[in-house]
Amino acid sequence: MFTVPTELPDDPPTLQLILRAAVAEIGRLRLMIAGLQRNRFGRRSEKLDDAALQHGVEDLEQFVAEQMAGLAAATQSPPETPAETPAPDPSSAEPVKRNRGALPAHLPRVEVIIDVDDKACPCCGGTLHFIGEDRAEMLDYIPAQMRVRVIRRPRYGCRACEGAVVQAPAPERPIDGGMATEALLAQVLISKYSDHLTLYRQAQIFARQGITLDRSTLCNWLRAGAVGS
Repeated sequence: MFTVPTELPDDPPTLQLILRAAVAEIGRLRLMIAGLQRNRFGRRSEKLDDAALQHGVEDLEQFVAEQMAGLAAATQSPPETPAETPAPDPSSAEPVKRNRGALPAHLPRVEVIIDVDDKACPCCGGTLHFIGEDRAEMLDYIPAQMRVRVIRRPRYGCRACEGAVVQAPAPERPIDGGMATEALLAQVLISKYSDHLTLYRQAQIFARQGITLDRSTLCNWLRAGAVGS
C-alpha cells in the first residue's frame, strides 16, 4: 500500500516518483471500487469474475511496488549534481537576422536635422564650418486618419434681371445619399476581402477614432461596392 512520506524531498525526480506511485494507488483503488460496484449492482453480463479483478489488482500492486522501490533508492542516495554544461561559443551562434540595406526609394523622405546649439569652436572660439554629416534612415508609420470632405457649391444670381440662379451640379456619390467616399468604400472592401478583417473589427477601428458605424451600414457598403449603385 502506498503511503505518503512525512517529509517531501526537494529534488524533482523523487517528487515525480512519489506522484507516479500515488497515481498508481489511486488507479488500484478505483479498479477495486469498480469491481465491487459491478458485482453488487451490475447486470450478470457485466459482472467481473474474481480472477479478472484479482489480476488487475496484482498488476497495479506490482507497479506501485516498483515505484516505491525507486523512491526508496532515490531518498537514500544523495541527489546527483548536474554536470556543468559548457557555455555556448558566441562565435558559433547563428547571427541575428536583420533587415539590411537601404529602404525603398519610392517612400517619401522627411528629414530631421539634429544640429549643435553653439557653432563656436570649443577650443579657440572661432566659427565652425560645415565639413560633412552622418545620415541614418528609420522606417516610420503614419496612422490612418479620417477626415470629412466638405462639398461646397456656391450659388450665383443676377442682379440685373433677378431671375437667374446658377449653381454647379452636385457630384455623383458612390451610394445615393450615402456619406462614404470612393476611398472609404475601397478601404472597407480591401480590409474585408484582402486582409480578412471582419466587419465588427472594422467597426471597432472606426470607434477608436470617434466614428460610430453599425455593421449593417458597413454591410450595405460592401453590397454597394460589389454590385454598384
